[in-house]
Amino acid sequence: QVQLVESGGGLVQAGGSLRLSCSASGSIFRINVMGWYRQAPGKQRELVATIGGSTYYADSVKGRFTISRDNAKNTVYLRMNSLKPEDTAVYFCNGRGSYRGYEYDYWGQGIQVTVSS
Repeated sequence: QVQLVESGGGLVQAGGSLRLSCSASGSIFRINVMGWYRQAPGKQRELVATIGGSTYYADSVKGRFTISRDNAKNTVYLRMNSLKPEDTAVYFCNGRGSYRGYEYDYWGQGIQVTVSS
């Protein structure tokens, strides 16, 4: 199993910054790609950014968010700058991959990010 634990969320004013962290433990060799998703009230969960061999960003966060990782710490970060009220959501860390023919998909418990106007 893999455990993913998010931290770093909270309340920030529009234009401010936050850095989310996702610490992974357990059978992390199963994970090939790490990512961040978010879900706002009444909306579907959406992909924000991923990091594997390359990085991917949703159009809505390009130029404002940066995903990075520290392999020594088994931690993935999401630096969020120029935050907007529409960035308000629960942010989830995700890890997925394949190992010995099996597909794996792991999720953190989610962390609230609230951006006030």
